[in-house]
Amino acid sequence: MTGMTDVFEEHRRLLFGTAYRMLGSVADAEDIVQDAWLKWHQTDQGAVEHPKAYLVRTVTNLSLNRLKSAQVVREAYVGPWLPEPILTSPDVAEEAELADTVSMAFLVVLETLTPAERAVFMLREVFGYSHAEIGEAIGKPEATVRQLAHRAREHVQARRPRFRTDEAEQRRIADKFMSACTNGDLNGVMALLAPDVTSWSDGGGVVTAARRPLHGPDPVARWILGVLRKPEVAGLEMRVAEINGEPGVLMHLGGTPVGALTFEAVDGRITALRYAVNPEKLSGLLPPGAVPEPPA
Repeated sequence: MTGMTDVFEEHRRLLFGTAYRMLGSVADAEDIVQDAWLKWHQTDQGAVEHPKAYLVRTVTNLSLNRLKSAQVVREAYVGPWLPEPILTSPDVAEEAELADTVSMAFLVVLETLTPAERAVFMLREVFGYSHAEIGEAIGKPEATVRQLAHRAREHVQARRPRFRTDEAEQRRIADKFMSACTNGDLNGVMALLAPDVTSWSDGGGVVTAARRPLHGPDPVARWILGVLRKPEVAGLEMRVAEINGEPGVLMHLGGTPVGALTFEAVDGRITALRYAVNPEKLSGLLPPGAVPEPPA
Protein backbone atom coordinates (compact mmCIF):
# COMPACT_ATOMS: atom_id res chain seq x y z
CA MET A 1 0.00 0.00 0.00
CA THR A 2 2.80 2.42 0.89
CA GLY A 3 4.54 1.80 -2.44
CA MET A 4 1.30 2.41 -4.35
CA THR A 5 0.73 5.64 -2.45
CA ASP A 6 4.30 6.84 -2.99
CA VAL A 7 4.09 6.30 -6.75
CA PHE A 8 0.76 8.08 -7.01
CA GLU A 9 1.83 11.01 -4.82
CA GLU A 10 4.98 11.42 -6.91
CA HIS A 11 2.79 12.23 -9.91
CA ARG A 12 -0.18 13.87 -8.18
CA ARG A 13 0.61 17.43 -9.34
CA LEU A 14 1.06 16.25 -12.92
CA LEU A 15 -2.24 14.36 -12.76
CA PHE A 16 -4.07 17.36 -11.34
CA GLY A 17 -2.55 19.52 -14.08
CA THR A 18 -3.66 17.06 -16.76
CA ALA A 19 -7.25 16.98 -15.49
CA TYR A 20 -7.29 20.76 -15.05
CA ARG A 21 -6.15 21.33 -18.63
CA MET A 22 -8.81 18.96 -19.89
CA LEU A 23 -11.66 20.37 -17.81
CA GLY A 24 -10.75 23.95 -16.91
CA SER A 25 -12.17 23.32 -13.43
CA VAL A 26 -10.34 22.99 -10.11
CA ALA A 27 -13.13 21.05 -8.37
CA ASP A 28 -13.59 18.66 -11.30
CA ALA A 29 -9.83 18.12 -11.52
CA GLU A 30 -9.74 17.27 -7.81
CA ASP A 31 -12.53 14.74 -8.32
CA ILE A 32 -10.75 13.16 -11.27
CA VAL A 33 -7.51 12.76 -9.31
CA GLN A 34 -9.44 11.10 -6.49
CA ASP A 35 -11.14 8.74 -8.95
CA ALA A 36 -7.75 7.95 -10.49
CA TRP A 37 -6.39 7.10 -7.04
CA LEU A 38 -9.24 4.63 -6.49
CA LYS A 39 -8.55 2.99 -9.84
CA TRP A 40 -4.83 2.89 -9.07
CA HIS A 41 -5.56 1.23 -5.75
CA GLN A 42 -7.54 -1.49 -7.55
CA THR A 43 -4.90 -2.03 -10.24
CA ASP A 44 -2.56 -5.01 -10.48
CA GLN A 45 0.72 -3.16 -9.95
CA GLY A 46 2.78 -5.92 -11.49
CA ALA A 47 0.99 -5.44 -14.81
CA VAL A 48 1.86 -1.73 -15.02
CA GLU A 49 5.21 -1.25 -16.75
CA HIS A 50 5.17 2.56 -16.77
CA PRO A 51 3.13 3.97 -13.85
CA LYS A 52 3.37 7.63 -14.93
CA ALA A 53 2.08 6.90 -18.44
CA TYR A 54 -0.64 4.66 -17.05
CA LEU A 55 -1.83 7.31 -14.60
CA VAL A 56 -1.85 10.11 -17.21
CA ARG A 57 -3.91 7.92 -19.55
CA THR A 58 -6.29 7.07 -16.70
CA VAL A 59 -6.81 10.73 -15.80
CA THR A 60 -7.28 11.67 -19.46
CA ASN A 61 -9.98 9.04 -19.93
CA LEU A 62 -11.76 10.02 -16.72
CA SER A 63 -11.61 13.67 -17.79
CA LEU A 64 -12.91 12.79 -21.24
CA ASN A 65 -15.99 11.18 -19.74
CA ARG A 66 -16.54 14.12 -17.37
CA LEU A 67 -16.11 16.63 -20.20
CA LYS A 68 -18.93 15.14 -22.24
CA SER A 69 -21.41 15.72 -19.44
CA ALA A 70 -19.93 19.11 -18.53
CA GLN A 71 -20.69 20.45 -22.01
CA VAL A 72 -24.42 20.22 -21.32
CA VAL A 73 -24.00 22.40 -18.24
CA ARG A 74 -21.86 24.93 -20.09
CA GLU A 75 -24.44 25.34 -22.84
CA ALA A 76 -26.85 26.74 -20.22
CA TYR A 77 -24.21 28.92 -18.52
CA VAL A 78 -25.10 32.59 -18.00
CA GLY A 79 -22.68 34.81 -19.93
CA PRO A 80 -19.20 33.85 -21.17
CA TRP A 81 -17.72 30.68 -19.65
CA LEU A 82 -14.04 30.94 -18.71
CA PRO A 83 -11.75 28.27 -17.28
CA GLU A 84 -11.22 28.64 -13.55
CA PRO A 85 -8.16 30.75 -12.72
CA ILE A 86 -5.47 29.20 -10.53
CA LEU A 87 -2.39 30.54 -8.81
CA THR A 88 0.82 29.07 -10.16
CA SER A 89 4.51 29.28 -9.41
CA PRO A 90 7.39 28.46 -11.79
CA ASP A 91 9.52 26.87 -9.08
CA VAL A 92 7.01 24.09 -8.46
CA ALA A 93 6.43 23.21 -12.12
CA GLU A 94 7.35 19.59 -12.78
CA GLU A 95 7.88 20.44 -16.43
CA ALA A 96 8.79 24.11 -16.96
CA GLU A 97 8.11 23.85 -20.69
CA LEU A 98 4.48 23.00 -19.95
CA ALA A 99 3.82 26.38 -18.32
CA ASP A 100 2.40 27.85 -21.53
CA THR A 101 -0.14 25.02 -21.76
CA VAL A 102 -1.85 26.16 -18.57
CA SER A 103 -2.22 29.80 -19.63
CA MET A 104 -5.76 31.14 -19.79
CA ALA A 105 -5.37 31.85 -23.51
CA PHE A 106 -4.39 28.23 -24.18
CA LEU A 107 -7.19 26.81 -22.04
CA VAL A 108 -9.72 28.99 -23.86
CA VAL A 109 -8.52 27.58 -27.19
CA LEU A 110 -8.81 24.03 -25.85
CA GLU A 111 -12.44 24.82 -25.00
CA THR A 112 -13.18 25.11 -28.72
CA LEU A 113 -12.12 21.50 -29.40
CA THR A 114 -14.40 18.50 -29.15
CA PRO A 115 -13.75 16.26 -26.11
CA ALA A 116 -12.02 13.65 -28.29
CA GLU A 117 -9.86 16.28 -30.04
CA ARG A 118 -8.86 17.74 -26.71
CA ALA A 119 -7.84 14.37 -25.29
CA VAL A 120 -5.80 13.52 -28.38
CA PHE A 121 -4.18 16.96 -28.52
CA MET A 122 -3.23 16.82 -24.85
CA LEU A 123 -1.69 13.35 -25.07
CA ARG A 124 0.07 14.01 -28.37
CA GLU A 125 1.20 17.65 -28.28
CA VAL A 126 1.62 18.22 -24.55
CA PHE A 127 2.82 14.82 -23.33
CA GLY A 128 4.29 13.33 -26.50
CA TYR A 129 2.40 10.04 -26.71
CA SER A 130 2.45 8.19 -30.05
CA HIS A 131 -0.72 7.88 -32.11
CA ALA A 132 -0.78 4.15 -31.39
CA GLU A 133 -0.49 4.73 -27.62
CA ILE A 134 -3.27 7.30 -27.71
CA GLY A 135 -5.51 4.97 -29.69
CA GLU A 136 -4.99 2.26 -27.11
CA ALA A 137 -5.64 4.71 -24.26
CA ILE A 138 -8.93 6.14 -25.56
CA GLY A 139 -10.18 3.14 -27.49
CA LYS A 140 -9.96 4.51 -31.04
CA PRO A 141 -8.20 3.23 -34.19
CA GLU A 142 -4.80 4.76 -34.87
CA ALA A 143 -6.04 6.22 -38.17
CA THR A 144 -8.85 8.01 -36.34
CA VAL A 145 -6.39 9.33 -33.76
CA ARG A 146 -4.19 10.73 -36.53
CA GLN A 147 -7.16 12.55 -38.03
CA LEU A 148 -8.19 13.94 -34.65
CA ALA A 149 -4.62 15.03 -33.91
CA HIS A 150 -4.27 16.79 -37.27
CA ARG A 151 -7.60 18.57 -36.95
CA ALA A 152 -6.93 19.64 -33.36
CA ARG A 153 -3.41 20.86 -34.12
CA GLU A 154 -4.59 23.01 -37.04
CA HIS A 155 -7.44 24.39 -34.95
CA VAL A 156 -5.17 25.31 -32.04
CA GLN A 157 -2.49 26.83 -34.26
CA ALA A 158 -5.10 29.02 -35.98
CA ARG A 159 -6.50 30.34 -32.70
CA ARG A 160 -3.55 30.37 -30.33
CA PRO A 161 -2.01 33.83 -29.70
CA ARG A 162 0.72 34.40 -32.26
CA PHE A 163 2.87 36.50 -29.94
CA ARG A 164 3.85 35.68 -26.39
CA THR A 165 4.85 38.64 -24.22
CA ASP A 166 7.84 37.92 -22.00
CA GLU A 167 7.17 37.74 -18.27
CA ALA A 168 8.88 41.01 -17.37
CA GLU A 169 6.82 42.94 -19.94
CA GLN A 170 3.64 41.15 -18.87
CA ARG A 171 4.29 42.11 -15.27
CA ARG A 172 5.01 45.74 -16.23
CA ILE A 173 1.70 45.94 -18.09
CA ALA A 174 -0.15 44.30 -15.18
CA ASP A 175 1.36 46.82 -12.75
CA LYS A 176 0.39 49.80 -14.92
CA PHE A 177 -3.10 48.46 -15.56
CA MET A 178 -3.69 47.80 -11.85
CA SER A 179 -2.43 51.27 -10.95
CA ALA A 180 -4.68 52.97 -13.52
CA CYS A 181 -7.70 50.98 -12.32
CA THR A 182 -6.98 51.73 -8.68
CA ASN A 183 -6.77 55.46 -9.43
CA GLY A 184 -9.88 55.48 -11.63
CA ASP A 185 -7.73 56.77 -14.49
CA LEU A 186 -9.85 56.29 -17.62
CA ASN A 187 -7.21 57.65 -19.99
CA GLY A 188 -4.54 55.54 -18.31
CA VAL A 189 -6.57 52.36 -18.73
CA MET A 190 -7.44 53.17 -22.35
CA ALA A 191 -3.78 53.85 -23.16
CA LEU A 192 -2.97 50.26 -22.24
CA LEU A 193 -5.69 48.77 -24.45
CA ALA A 194 -5.15 47.91 -28.12
CA PRO A 195 -7.65 49.33 -30.64
CA ASP A 196 -9.07 45.83 -31.22
CA VAL A 197 -9.16 44.79 -27.55
CA THR A 198 -11.88 42.37 -26.44
CA SER A 199 -12.84 41.55 -22.86
CA TRP A 200 -14.77 38.61 -21.45
CA SER A 201 -16.33 38.56 -17.97
CA ASP A 202 -17.35 35.34 -16.22
CA GLY A 203 -19.78 36.00 -13.39
CA GLY A 204 -21.99 32.99 -14.05
CA GLY A 205 -25.08 35.09 -13.35
CA VAL A 206 -24.04 35.21 -9.68
CA VAL A 207 -22.20 38.54 -9.55
CA THR A 208 -21.91 41.60 -11.80
CA ALA A 209 -20.35 40.73 -15.15
CA ALA A 210 -20.93 41.66 -18.79
CA ARG A 211 -23.19 39.05 -20.38
CA ARG A 212 -21.45 39.49 -23.75
CA PRO A 213 -17.88 40.25 -24.83
CA LEU A 214 -16.99 43.94 -25.00
CA HIS A 215 -14.97 45.34 -27.91
CA GLY A 216 -12.83 48.46 -28.13
CA PRO A 217 -10.83 50.52 -25.59
CA ASP A 218 -13.60 52.92 -24.57
CA PRO A 219 -16.36 50.35 -23.73
CA VAL A 220 -13.87 48.03 -22.03
CA ALA A 221 -12.24 50.76 -19.91
CA ARG A 222 -15.53 52.37 -18.91
CA TRP A 223 -17.09 49.06 -17.93
CA ILE A 224 -14.11 48.04 -15.77
CA LEU A 225 -13.92 51.37 -13.96
CA GLY A 226 -17.70 51.39 -13.55
CA VAL A 227 -17.58 48.03 -11.77
CA LEU A 228 -14.75 49.20 -9.51
CA ARG A 229 -16.83 52.20 -8.42
CA LYS A 230 -19.72 50.06 -7.17
CA PRO A 231 -20.33 50.24 -3.38
CA GLU A 232 -20.15 46.46 -2.99
CA VAL A 233 -16.49 46.45 -4.00
CA ALA A 234 -15.41 49.24 -1.67
CA GLY A 235 -12.17 48.20 -0.03
CA LEU A 236 -11.14 45.99 -2.95
CA GLU A 237 -7.43 45.14 -2.90
CA MET A 238 -5.50 44.30 -6.06
CA ARG A 239 -2.04 42.88 -6.52
CA VAL A 240 -0.03 41.41 -9.36
CA ALA A 241 0.22 37.62 -9.06
CA GLU A 242 1.15 34.70 -11.26
CA ILE A 243 -2.15 33.32 -12.51
CA ASN A 244 -2.17 30.37 -14.90
CA GLY A 245 1.54 30.67 -15.51
CA GLU A 246 1.58 34.40 -16.32
CA PRO A 247 1.45 37.71 -14.42
CA GLY A 248 -2.13 38.85 -13.90
CA VAL A 249 -4.14 40.84 -11.37
CA LEU A 250 -5.55 39.12 -8.28
CA MET A 251 -8.42 40.81 -6.41
CA HIS A 252 -9.26 40.41 -2.71
CA LEU A 253 -12.09 41.76 -0.59
CA GLY A 254 -11.83 41.31 3.16
CA GLY A 255 -9.05 38.78 2.67
CA THR A 256 -11.14 36.62 0.32
CA PRO A 257 -10.29 36.19 -3.39
CA VAL A 258 -13.11 37.76 -5.44
CA GLY A 259 -11.63 37.81 -8.92
CA ALA A 260 -8.73 37.35 -11.29
CA LEU A 261 -7.83 39.30 -14.37
CA THR A 262 -5.64 37.71 -17.04
CA PHE A 263 -4.69 39.20 -20.37
CA GLU A 264 -2.80 38.90 -23.62
CA ALA A 265 -0.69 41.75 -24.95
CA VAL A 266 1.10 42.69 -28.15
CA ASP A 267 3.62 45.54 -28.38
CA GLY A 268 2.85 46.69 -24.85
CA ARG A 269 -0.92 46.93 -25.29
CA ILE A 270 -3.63 44.55 -24.12
CA THR A 271 -5.47 42.74 -26.90
CA ALA A 272 -7.55 40.33 -24.81
CA LEU A 273 -8.80 40.65 -21.24
CA ARG A 274 -10.46 37.87 -19.21
CA TYR A 275 -12.16 38.75 -15.96
CA ALA A 276 -13.16 35.79 -13.75
CA VAL A 277 -15.41 36.72 -10.80
CA ASN A 278 -17.89 33.86 -10.39
CA PRO A 279 -17.38 33.02 -6.68
CA GLU A 280 -18.07 29.35 -7.41
CA LYS A 281 -14.97 29.24 -9.64
CA LEU A 282 -12.34 30.94 -7.49
CA SER A 283 -11.10 28.15 -5.21
CA GLY A 284 -7.86 27.99 -7.20
CA LEU A 285 -7.02 31.50 -5.97
CA LEU A 286 -6.91 30.50 -2.31
CA PRO A 287 -3.56 30.41 -0.48
CA PRO A 288 -1.33 27.36 -1.00
CA GLY A 289 -2.54 24.38 0.98
CA ALA A 290 -6.20 25.32 0.68
CA VAL A 291 -6.45 23.56 -2.71
CA PRO A 292 -4.30 20.98 -4.51
CA GLU A 293 -0.92 22.26 -5.63
CA PRO A 294 -0.85 24.14 -8.93
CA PRO A 295 -0.70 22.06 -12.11
CA ALA A 296 2.68 20.88 -13.38
